[in-house]
Amino acid sequence: MADHQADELEQALRRAVRGDVSFDTASRALMTMDASNYRRVPDGVVAPRDADDVAAVLAVCRERGVPVVARGAGTSIAGQATGLGVVLDFTRHMRGIVSLDPERRTAVVQPGAILDDLRTAAGAHGLTFGPDPSTHSRCTLGGMIGNNSCGSHSVAWGTTADNVHELDVLTYGGERVRAAQGLHDLPARLRDGIRSLAGHHLALLRTGFPELPRRISGYALDELLPEKNADLARALTGSEGTLGVVTEATVRLVEAPGARALAVLGYPDESAAAEAAHTLLPYGPLTVEGMAADLVAGASGLPKGGAWLFVEVGGATREEALSRAQEVARAAAEATTGHTVVADPAGQRALWRVREDASGTATRMPDGSEAWPGWEDCAVPPPRLGAYLRDFRALMAQHGLRGTPYGHFGDGCIHVRIDFDLLTEPGIRIFRAFSSDLADLVVAHGGSLSGEHGDGLARAELLPRVYGDEMVGLFSRFKDLWDPEGGLNPGVLARPQRLDQNLRFDPLPRRPVDVEFGYPHDKGDFSAAVRRCVGVAKCRNESVSGSGVMCPSYRVTGEEKHSTRGRARLLHEMLAGEVVQDGWRSEEVRDALDLCLSCKGCRSDCPVEVDMATYKAEFLHHHYEGRVRPAAHYSMGWLPVWLRAASLLRAAPAANALAGVTPLAALAKRMGGIAPERDIPELAREPFTRWWREHARTVPRAGNDARTVVLWPDTFTNHLSPSVGRSAVAVLEAAGLRVVVPPGPVCCGLTWVSTGQLDHARTVMRRTLDVMAPALDAGLPVVGLEPSCTAALRTDLPELLGADPRAARLAGSVSTFAQALEEYAPDWRPPKVDRPVVGQTHCHQHAVLGDAAERRLRERAGLTGALSGGCCGLAGNFGFEDGHYDVSVACAEEQLLPSVRAADPGTEILADGYSCRTQLHQLAGRRARHLAEVLADRLLGG
Repeated sequence: MADHQADELEQALRRAVRGDVSFDTASRALMTMDASNYRRVPDGVVAPRDADDVAAVLAVCRERGVPVVARGAGTSIAGQATGLGVVLDFTRHMRGIVSLDPERRTAVVQPGAILDDLRTAAGAHGLTFGPDPSTHSRCTLGGMIGNNSCGSHSVAWGTTADNVHELDVLTYGGERVRAAQGLHDLPARLRDGIRSLAGHHLALLRTGFPELPRRISGYALDELLPEKNADLARALTGSEGTLGVVTEATVRLVEAPGARALAVLGYPDESAAAEAAHTLLPYGPLTVEGMAADLVAGASGLPKGGAWLFVEVGGATREEALSRAQEVARAAAEATTGHTVVADPAGQRALWRVREDASGTATRMPDGSEAWPGWEDCAVPPPRLGAYLRDFRALMAQHGLRGTPYGHFGDGCIHVRIDFDLLTEPGIRIFRAFSSDLADLVVAHGGSLSGEHGDGLARAELLPRVYGDEMVGLFSRFKDLWDPEGGLNPGVLARPQRLDQNLRFDPLPRRPVDVEFGYPHDKGDFSAAVRRCVGVAKCRNESVSGSGVMCPSYRVTGEEKHSTRGRARLLHEMLAGEVVQDGWRSEEVRDALDLCLSCKGCRSDCPVEVDMATYKAEFLHHHYEGRVRPAAHYSMGWLPVWLRAASLLRAAPAANALAGVTPLAALAKRMGGIAPERDIPELAREPFTRWWREHARTVPRAGNDARTVVLWPDTFTNHLSPSVGRSAVAVLEAAGLRVVVPPGPVCCGLTWVSTGQLDHARTVMRRTLDVMAPALDAGLPVVGLEPSCTAALRTDLPELLGADPRAARLAGSVSTFAQALEEYAPDWRPPKVDRPVVGQTHCHQHAVLGDAAERRLRERAGLTGALSGGCCGLAGNFGFEDGHYDVSVACAEEQLLPSVRAADPGTEILADGYSCRTQLHQLAGRRARHLAEVLADRLLGG
């Protein structure tokens, strides 16, 4: 569309609708992709407020011949949620649960309603919505209706079509339709047309569709048969937004079991598990999910085997559910290699997370190579599954491809990501040839090209292989009946485009981009690192679960551009250069990354380990290269230099006094780019290293057999919180360890990394390696106290200095305080504190270092209770930067501050991170302590 046409369209939409109209570069870039291999560029995005807004958008677009695509959470895997023309984003406003009737077991929802929100509301009445895709925490009901989504519980509760009662629909032509059973309420044109289409082809509609529980492909025209009372709601479910736009839906709810238990059954291999799955259906399971060892290698809690079935059963009580799970295990025993029955909810959640993350983890093969959807969810009759899988594996081998099948074995539906080469012409030819051959294989087994995610751009071209030309011709007639102008989601289902068109990799650079970090897991290729994001959108979860972190800024703003996926999409478009055209200078990418806290939560919580903190540092380095930077980059990015200078000049008392003078503090904050709401932290009068030099002269030397550890004097411990260092020395020495401190200044370089000053970060890191060389040569372990600095040594240092072997040696020698005690003083018993705790697990600790040793140490010391997940919101320099204060506070208010306020008197507030302690002090007036301080206090009789 020409610029003047786009401008005119935007202005017309702004006049017509009350919702949000966005034609800016970032908004368009964010909607180019879903979770598929495909990419289509829209002209603009509208977030309607109600059905009248939707009607107005359709009217404006119809007048100008502009296509419209309805979109939910954008987790579709076949490309049908990618946009041309105007994208309707229902996740912003039209996301309500209008009503819920527990007596009739129905709910009325808007298309943007999130599935888990409906399940929570229904759960208050002992009900649930049966279909539950693995994206249940962020997928929308409108998207589920568009794709006829299923999920793991479909063996018990069916597909979305089985659970839809009525749909309110708007056609591209502006007609309002109430779709239910029967055609009497339809406009005459539609009523007569549907009766004619069905009535003249009764035999074909009765015999032309394969009989299987997961037949999602094509239009469900058999639902129009008279013996089904022309169930129009079912016929429209799964039509992928090509026939009408759903503005409201009445859905059925089912009774949720009072308790559930999970039988995990091990089998020698995948085929054995597949052949056994359908034999378990007579036991009335809620799920029969399958996966093989090549997908879940190393997962804990699984019984012996090369493949597993997850068989969930329900009962009125925990005992009944457990008994039924044990019955399933006994019935399957002859064929299994072992089994585990889990009845406690936490244990079940841990195992289900393995399955739910598979759509992301499957995108990387064991050797690190990339794998993609495209043939994500074929389905065959369940008794045919074992034979189909053997043929499927043979076909992949024939084409030189690899994949890791998993999925809904009880329904005969298989998910798989395959290592297609979608970057070169020969690879794309193989992709096309394999797709054609696989379609024939699915048909030979009596199956459906799609068993869950729809055909979209990925499979619709091959529908004639399944249904024949006559039936596909009826599909086109049905499309034309509803959408004669072809304005809704063109190129999908009816008259589809080629499956090798619109591939999202087409515009990406074919040669690696010149970058600073090593990206070792992506072979040094920044494009490959960005491609890690496949769009499953776990980062769009609106609440943090357990100890998770990702993605705090999205949970505050609710805006796609502030999710990990949104930022990855903008980086993708930056590399593509079509929508985002300014490369590393892009202001759209900069603005999206501005609210990234660099918490690194995505590095562990994202199923494909997207590392947005690293990508942000990379971007900032290039964006500001040769240019003046924001003031905060100089004030906080160079913080180690300023603090060391203050220490050398013994200026801490004077600096603290000046910071207490309000006008001077305000001026300093303004000049330094610091949020005016923030207090300037107090400098320590005696840095840790100065105290250490005196301590080292007076402390008795440990015995010759004592293990020597190097205590890392990070900037924050040294100059701002030296009591942590002193306490750590006391505990480590009490544990029988000999403590030494580096002989000269050392720094991990974190503050320069987080502000994208990577050249200087490398300079600082090299100096540090020079100082640490004797300790590394001696093989001494290094103990970190500040989680962010310890994580930087573990990851940023080797990824920036990959050519220096000392970097990998230092990274490999680093451990946390608790890890060091556990490994080097295993027989030491900590003092008993016997106190409940609240506080924060540092996000870098969670993402990079892990906190298992810390939890075990707290338990041994009698410190009971769990620390908060999420992020404290200060996150190093982030919460201090001007313009970030409100987001920083909102992050803290998510979990940390409420847990501290609700704590009983006498509860210990723990936070190993300086940022977390500072946030608690400045926002709640509460003092938090490092675990080392708590233990040292008790050692010294406190």
